[in-house]
Order: sequence, then C-alpha cells, then structure tokens
Amino acid sequence: MNRNGRHAEDVAAAYLQQRGLKLVARNYRCRFGEIDLVARDGKTLVFIEVRMRTSDGFGGAAASITAAKRRKLLRTARYYLSATARAPACRFDALLVNGADNSIEWLKNAFEE
Repeated sequence: MNRNGRHAEDVAAAYLQQRGLKLVARNYRCRFGEIDLVARDGKTLVFIEVRMRTSDGFGGAAASITAAKRRKLLRTARYYLSATARAPACRFDALLVNGADNSIEWLKNAFEE
C-alpha cells in the first residue's frame, strides 16, 4: 500500500471511531481479495472500502468502486464470515476521502448483493 492509501485509511479509521464504530480489522486479506476496514456498528458488522481522490476527474472516488470490485469485496466478506459460528447482520460502506482537504463522505450501504 502506498503512503496516500495508508493515510486515507488512517483518516477513515479515526473518523469511524469518533462516530462510535469499533474497529475489528484493517487490511483483511484472503485469496479472494482485501477489505480495507472491518468494524462493528452496534451489532452490525461493517465491511468498509476506503477510496481517496484528489479530484473528481474520471468520476471521483465513488465511481472507482466498479462492479468487479464489488464482487471481489463480496467474496472476501463471505470468506471472512465463514470463520464465524453465526454470521451477524452485515453491511458494506464506502468512505470517500478527499485528498485535498481530508473531508469525508460516508456512504452507508454503498452497495448490496
């Protein structure tokens, strides 16, 4: 991961923790892919994709989460959940970090299966 990616994840993790989420994992990796952050929001397990862009060129950060990326995240999350005895309620969020000023747009339930 490059320095900008690590910075974006640090900013995102701090943002979520300030809003009451409890960080469970960072950069969870398996053979299917990677999930940037995994957190608990009450009883809900949240899989979080962090994207940083310095401009809205090429559609901005949200547009960079393609259908292929979503499929990869879903497979990775399923694998993560396979290690749990009983799967909790889950959702997928995206945190879009503006690299120019570190402002954040939090998209809850950014995509569904």
